[in-house]
Amino acid sequence: MIAAPTDDPLLPALRALVAGGRFREALARHRGAAGDPDAARPEAVLLAATAALRTGDVGTALGLGEAALEQFARRADQDGRMRAANLLGAIAFEQGRLGDAEAAFGDALRIARDLGDTLMAARASNNLASVAHLRGRPDLALSLYRAALLDYQRLGDRRGAAETYHNLGLCFRQLGELDDAEAATEQALRHAEAVREAGLLALAVSGRAELALERQAFDVATGELARAGTMARDAGDELGEVEVQRLVALLALRQGDAARAAREAEVAREAAARQGSALLAAECAAVAALACRRLGQAAQAELRRAEALAGFERLGATGLAARFEEEWGLAP
Repeated sequence: MIAAPTDDPLLPALRALVAGGRFREALARHRGAAGDPDAARPEAVLLAATAALRTGDVGTALGLGEAALEQFARRADQDGRMRAANLLGAIAFEQGRLGDAEAAFGDALRIARDLGDTLMAARASNNLASVAHLRGRPDLALSLYRAALLDYQRLGDRRGAAETYHNLGLCFRQLGELDDAEAATEQALRHAEAVREAGLLALAVSGRAELALERQAFDVATGELARAGTMARDAGDELGEVEVQRLVALLALRQGDAARAAREAEVAREAAARQGSALLAAECAAVAALACRRLGQAAQAELRRAEALAGFERLGATGLAARFEEEWGLAP
């Protein structure tokens, strides 16, 4: 009997791992195939970049994504250029380079429309909406999110629908429209449960936890954050874990445990900065500032306040800055 091969060909293996949300395994598989010519192919490099971003390794994702884009451009591969541009936009967004993110997402959307690629058009629209949302343009953000959602629904893409519903929930919550936020959050969770990917479920559950926190349903928020943290760890999603820790710090602050809030926020802030997430680092600094002020640590509170405001200013996140300053003014 002829023995079956022990290893799958690299590209199909990477595609299966990324599609299944097994991002750490995908990155390790690519690294372990350094001598395989397939590992240098732009498709494999782009899959590895996607896996790196999903695990929170933003620096590695950037290097791989740029290498993939260069190869796709050299080959005049418009489909590859489109997918690489969208990924590089997501990396730039994470790093706080919103102008670069908007340009990259715009390129991806333009090529998607030229190619008639509805799925990528939906992804790029969703991503452009997130830029608009962060920059304080909720009407544009809602319009783009809804356009993306219609495309995802037509395609039956539940992963995309889950992400976009989650983003809609964030947008509605920051507008104070909590009933709409709840409806979007529940839809995000419903679609994520159908996909059964731990990282996506962590995202949806953390959104539900943050809405519960907004409504001061602290017991619900506590349970949901415990679930989200476990899911993010299972997925190897380091940025997802940091986001959960930020929310744990915010929950502790709302419950009057400023000491715990300060500890959790500081650990999360350092991790977000280490992983290159500018927005998350600024949000963690804001929670740390409020907690330190409540503890009477005036100098540390002012330091973290300045850090948060500088981060929000660099991002153009005027809405987040205004909300933080309102909380600062109300803090004892």
